[in-house]
Amino acid sequence: MRGGGSSAKLTSCHAVFFPWISVCAILGRSETQECAYYNSSWEKERTNRSGIEPCYGEKDKRRHCFATWKNVSGTVEVVKQGCWLDDVNCYDSNECVERKESPDVFFCCCEGNMCNERFLYVPEAPPQTTSNPFPQKPQLFSTLLYSLVPIIGLAAVVLFSFWMWRHHKLAYPAALVPTHDPGPSPPSPLMGHKPLQLIEVKARGRFGCVWKAQLLNDYVAVKIFPIQDKLSWQNEYEIYSVSGMKHDNILHFIGVEKRNNNLDLELWLITAYHDKGSLTDYLKANVVSWNELCHIAQTTARGLAYLHEDIPGHKDGHKPSIAHRDIKSKNVLLKTNLTACIADFGLALQFEAGKSAGDTHGQVGTRRYMAPEVLEGAINFQRDSFLRIDMYAFGLVLWELAARCTAADGPVDEYMLPFEEEVGQHPSLEDMQDVVVHKKLRPCLRDCWQKHTGLAMLCETIEDCWDHEAEARLSAGCVEERIGQMQRQAPVIGPEEIVTVVTMVTNVDLPPKESSL
Repeated sequence: MRGGGSSAKLTSCHAVFFPWISVCAILGRSETQECAYYNSSWEKERTNRSGIEPCYGEKDKRRHCFATWKNVSGTVEVVKQGCWLDDVNCYDSNECVERKESPDVFFCCCEGNMCNERFLYVPEAPPQTTSNPFPQKPQLFSTLLYSLVPIIGLAAVVLFSFWMWRHHKLAYPAALVPTHDPGPSPPSPLMGHKPLQLIEVKARGRFGCVWKAQLLNDYVAVKIFPIQDKLSWQNEYEIYSVSGMKHDNILHFIGVEKRNNNLDLELWLITAYHDKGSLTDYLKANVVSWNELCHIAQTTARGLAYLHEDIPGHKDGHKPSIAHRDIKSKNVLLKTNLTACIADFGLALQFEAGKSAGDTHGQVGTRRYMAPEVLEGAINFQRDSFLRIDMYAFGLVLWELAARCTAADGPVDEYMLPFEEEVGQHPSLEDMQDVVVHKKLRPCLRDCWQKHTGLAMLCETIEDCWDHEAEARLSAGCVEERIGQMQRQAPVIGPEEIVTVVTMVTNVDLPPKESSL
């Protein structure tokens, strides 16, 4: 296959001949200053359709050209051409050649000015096997065969038994009481699959690493699971694939891929990328104003309310009720305008009318965010019970926001995780049981918060979320409504208005506390 320009017909002959590389090609490294440019989505993305693109980059990085195209019923359709980042797979290649066998999207890259103006498809030939001119004697072969078969069979039984034991071990204990230290990052995955290019590790979690990556001209997030966490990857993929999961306050899902083979198999989950990162990371580095707190809290509550809601008449099909089961500030991502979206559905459960929750374990999630009934192991395995567990954790997230808000007339504390004052940064399950279940303690609500109309109302909402009695907790929809009312009724105030504020707090009519769960 040979391409150039926006489209070209494939030749019908069975053999394709390629010219020798031009004698004018520069030996060794070629500096790439400019590349042929083409964008098939130019109208949608409001760019030029074609032309020449100058390449820019860091001085110590190489620059390349690339081309991507498709084979549609024998016709070459160019997707994009342009400049490409420093990539060892492109080094010292003067021609743009795709060598993979029958890819869905053809990709090639090269070094040298305008080297992507023409592109080729030359699939690598399978290795040739040569027959042994000196075959073993049949008698010796038979003897070896009869000797090895029992040994191989015994080894297979041992390996299968070990696999079953390891599969059972990995499937459950990690989910029962997750660790806080996910360990070192895995090595950078191979980048042979294009046009998705990994750039840098942005976060590490219980089930793997999250990379910032480039997909053509867009940045995306790639969450990479090791093979032992296949169940979590599969569950997250299934939750994202549920009808009606596209929502502004739920992380946008793009797709999944399997990379490498056998023991090196990696499971990729690709989503939208948000540069501000998680709410945890943002609150560590920033304080928030009252309006920013309300916006983050309300959009998080809106996403959680949508997740919890059962919508039979959704335009994409029946959207079931879903419990997240690992709500925490680390799993709330922030968009550029501080709109929140909920992420990480590896532990999520979906509920359908007339069906049980299935084979699940109650004691999952992050220890410091576990509700009292989870820590006690006394969960009623019904839909509403799981949704109320989410609401307890959401109360702690609201406390994290309040603790970093500048609206109160007092100093803003350094960022701390919920219960960090009581149990430190790495609590055991027994630590959390003692504090939350036996002593019934909760993170401290500062006295100065009560002097601000809005924060006082927020404190009441927080207490209604993390109530020890699960049935008394608010629903996410009720929290969303309350926060909207707080923002309307609570302008930023000064110290001289404190007396008025105390009176206002006692007279404000909040939305009803009754949960819709």
